[in-house]
Amino acid sequence: MKKKVISALLSIAMVATLLAGCGSKEAATEEAATEEAAPAEEAAPAEEAAPAEESAEAGEGQVYYLNFKPEVDEVWQSLAAKYTEETGVPVKVVTAASGTYEQTLKSEIANANAPTLFQINGPVGYQNWKDYCLDLKDTDLYSWLLDPSLVITGEDGGVYGIPYVVEGYGIIYNNAIMEKYAAMDGALVKSADEITNFDTLKSVVEDMQAKAADLGIEGVFASTSLTPGEDWRWQTHLANLPVYYEYKDKGISDTDALEFTYSDNYKNIFDLYINNSCTEPGLLGSKSVDDSMAEFALGKAAMVQNGNWGWGQISGVEGNTVAEGDVKFMPIYTGAAGEENQGLCTGTENFFCINSQASEADQKASIAFVEWIFSSDAGKDAVTNELGFIAPFNTFEDDEKPTDPLAQEVLRYMADSSKTSVAWNFTSFPSQQFKDDFGAALLEYAAGSIAWDDVKAVVVERWAAEKAATAEAE
Repeated sequence: MKKKVISALLSIAMVATLLAGCGSKEAATEEAATEEAAPAEEAAPAEEAAPAEESAEAGEGQVYYLNFKPEVDEVWQSLAAKYTEETGVPVKVVTAASGTYEQTLKSEIANANAPTLFQINGPVGYQNWKDYCLDLKDTDLYSWLLDPSLVITGEDGGVYGIPYVVEGYGIIYNNAIMEKYAAMDGALVKSADEITNFDTLKSVVEDMQAKAADLGIEGVFASTSLTPGEDWRWQTHLANLPVYYEYKDKGISDTDALEFTYSDNYKNIFDLYINNSCTEPGLLGSKSVDDSMAEFALGKAAMVQNGNWGWGQISGVEGNTVAEGDVKFMPIYTGAAGEENQGLCTGTENFFCINSQASEADQKASIAFVEWIFSSDAGKDAVTNELGFIAPFNTFEDDEKPTDPLAQEVLRYMADSSKTSVAWNFTSFPSQQFKDDFGAALLEYAAGSIAWDDVKAVVVERWAAEKAATAEAE
């Protein structure tokens, strides 16, 4: 992302845990949303960060954090107690019951002692709460971001929401298999690093598929899971790519009428997946995500599309043959112009906001508390080892970051200034019904029952219909 944009951002904490698994991964991120942000700037070195406590004098101001995840309430209560003991600043943490965060925030924000620190899920959430969001552009927290383009910005260019956890997805590959291929006579690349666009990916994948027996694999790609309910990787995550590029061209973060102008690009990669796979296209309707991840873990496939949350699905498979050091990411290439500089699809639905209606002392105290969490030893340890976050800040040393290989890959791509991350625009998709209809059309297409133009028509027509239905309901 350094030039990175981020229209849409999901949560995350799945370094295996934040969003709770991926079959529910898509469902967990359904409410998130994002918008185009300014090009990122080089983040300041971690060692230059000023001590968080200096932002507010002890005894001045207080913090009230409204937390939205009941399962981590104890962690936040412990952090609050440690901070108060260290600084003398009172910190209260209230946790909303599951599924009631917006309702609780609406109730609490009207109180005399309203939350001073809360969170929104992206641009959509910002529109609901912008009257209560303080501009954080001058905070250390903002300066520490590895990828400043992930923030929620206002029309005035202010920074009103700062992400505190991220996830990423792309094409996971087994580097041992890639190296075995690269060593073969006539190999088209010397390493996976040479794959930087769709044309190269397609040529390499088809050559590998032709040599599958020699490589000891059943197919280059693990099965494209198209069982209803198991198709979120395609009707949501993969569909994010064409929507991202269409939004980018039009300078928008949502639309009532998707043209699906990058339909052929979607078809490019989808065809590559289903035609160079462990499973014949007509049988994909019986495959689940677990099937797909097991094929990769057992060395039956060289590649699989998924996110960093998938590490547990790889390492947890009995008989896993993939060494941790061989699990790598590459971007999802579709043939879009300039994709050589494309990074992973990176996002979140978790953004911290400071209550602009709170007293100045409480605002400063709340900023200092958050900065302490992401800069102090105690805070960083809890973030990584108890909350399970991939934190998007440069204050974390290598030994303080998540250790699983896919989380490490997400961080590597984020820190690469030559790569532009793909925003999570799927949070603007009109409804679950739209996604289900899209997935059903993909299954029919894979089975040879309908043509690609029929799939495109479903996307365009169902998008418009569901957006209209949503607007009418409002």
